Amino acid sequence: MPIVTSVLMMVQREIKRKTRTYGTIAFLSATILVSLIYVFGTVPGLFPPDVFPSVLAMENFNSYDELKNFLVANTKDGSAYYFGGGPLDIQFFDSTRTGSFWSETTGPPTPVPAPRGDTDFSSSQNSYSTTNVQVSGVDESDIVKTDGKYIYVATRNYYPTIQNSIYIVKADPQDPRVIAEINLDNDTYIAGLFLSQDTNKLVVIGSEYTLYDTIEPRSDLTVYPYFGNIHTIINVYDISDKAHPIIVRDLTLSGSYFNSRMIDNYLYAVVSQPAYNVYEDEVFLPQVTEQSISEKVPPERIYYTDTVDTYFTFTTFVGVNVLDDFEQISNMTILMGGSSTMYVSTNNLYVTYSTWNNGQYTSIYRVSIDASSLTFESKGSVPGYVLNQYSMDEYNGYFRIATTWQNDTQVNNLYVLNINMSLVGKLENLAENERIYSVRFIGDKSYMVTFRQIDPFFVIDLSNPNEPKVAGELKIPGYSSYLHPYDQNHMIGLGKEENNIKLSLFDVINPNNPQEITKYLIEGDWTDSQALYDPKAFLFSKEKQLLVLPISITNYGPIEIKENDTFVQQAGFWEGVYVFNSSSKEFILRGTITHSENMTDINYYWPDSGNTINRAIYIDNYLYTVSNLKIRISNLETLAFIEEVQLS
Repeated sequence: MPIVTSVLMMVQREIKRKTRTYGTIAFLSATILVSLIYVFGTVPGLFPPDVFPSVLAMENFNSYDELKNFLVANTKDGSAYYFGGGPLDIQFFDSTRTGSFWSETTGPPTPVPAPRGDTDFSSSQNSYSTTNVQVSGVDESDIVKTDGKYIYVATRNYYPTIQNSIYIVKADPQDPRVIAEINLDNDTYIAGLFLSQDTNKLVVIGSEYTLYDTIEPRSDLTVYPYFGNIHTIINVYDISDKAHPIIVRDLTLSGSYFNSRMIDNYLYAVVSQPAYNVYEDEVFLPQVTEQSISEKVPPERIYYTDTVDTYFTFTTFVGVNVLDDFEQISNMTILMGGSSTMYVSTNNLYVTYSTWNNGQYTSIYRVSIDASSLTFESKGSVPGYVLNQYSMDEYNGYFRIATTWQNDTQVNNLYVLNINMSLVGKLENLAENERIYSVRFIGDKSYMVTFRQIDPFFVIDLSNPNEPKVAGELKIPGYSSYLHPYDQNHMIGLGKEENNIKLSLFDVINPNNPQEITKYLIEGDWTDSQALYDPKAFLFSKEKQLLVLPISITNYGPIEIKENDTFVQQAGFWEGVYVFNSSSKEFILRGTITHSENMTDINYYWPDSGNTINRAIYIDNYLYTVSNLKIRISNLETLAFIEEVQLS
């Protein structure tokens, strides 16, 4: 593989990982902080955890000039930041750019033939896995979806050329094959897929981007400027005839894709874009385009609070009925500092962002959702920053959030707010000089892992929202960066112990005395798993006693000296999935599966990303492992190879 292509591949994979974990705006926020440290030599001032910023009512602008004057006056210290997202070319939204279709059949659409073989794959009674989500009834986008009969896969291959595709694959193990392929533009990043409840609509959501040449910096700009178009696409396909997907809705929103959810058949998406182009002294209002017809969001429909910040973004919320192609979308825009994490219950959408404006704190915006209706309800704030969506939860009318506060020392806190985003309870100063690595809320309990040298596993009692308290604590080596409930009395932890992947099983029957009853280490010089930072790669079924994890194992090996005095470190590298029997007592390795046939030819410098297994799903008694290049079907009990489907 050419070195340039390999480097590009690695950079793209890292961008993809960070984008999924934090969102594009969070990544840019990190850039801001680095820039501030570089320019001013320090991080902006912090304030103690017991000081809360006031909760301010939201207002609307009366005109464009009022909006512009607000941004000019309230950008902190007059600092100017520009990250692209310049003037949007309407032709860039042309619906003809949504891609071409390939089908295994030609001519007029024909019904998909009935599956063949002994397995009755046409039955609606088959059991299959779904996306690993945080809240029951609130679906999350993913690169793989299934309805038990077909598998829908989003892929991105970098070699020999960049190619973005969505495949519809017939999942019958007796006759698996690609039914249809949707090809997207090379400058499109596919964030994920949604499937309607009747399985007749497929939603593709992602970002399209074009970066232009940089220009000469101005002395009054603190960050080197560049121009670029970044916008978010939401394409809805009619897949009632699986072999002939037809695009029926084509939405484009200016700005970077942040996050999304789907409840019943309503899609809710959030997009952020920079609010003010200092270089051109112009405000670029958010823009929504459908079927090449564009409309800018007027200032009168943009919410804001009277606050000062280092930078501002337009954060736009949209609601789309994916079943009704003609129902008007709902949209709402809030001017805020950025978007870092999102939590969604069945009734509310919470977006947070961390800021260092007069101190370090996290602002929380609550938007109520009801079918296509979006309504801003309240805004609150708490000290510290949030790790991820699992650090937040809504339960019995209360919103709970765990944060890490860093000043001279580092502490961890948990706050309880009412529906109006007012503080009602708090638990502060946990695990000094450590930070939160994972959180999981289950009913009136919260499970929290912090880490520095050992892993304190906390059980927090939230039965009295006004007085949260630590019920029990366990200190063990390593840490868990993802917590998953096995049942009400047991919690699975996935993390690291030194350089090794560690699976833990915690017994929390007695919340005052949690115990690690078993652990499993995957050993090597360095072992890793996508599921550490992307829980959607975590496949678990209590009913099937099944746990599947994507795993990579690196052993560095000896150094070989070449004749020209260069040296090569011989690599031992393996990647695939580990398949476990999982019970309330132990993890037993059932076996492993890989998509890379010649692992001895692969080294840890240039791993074969096309064969990296990104997801595993099950349908009835079959396990399907999915990479960018193929789907492999194995017997779920024996892991014996059944068949595979090539995806490119």
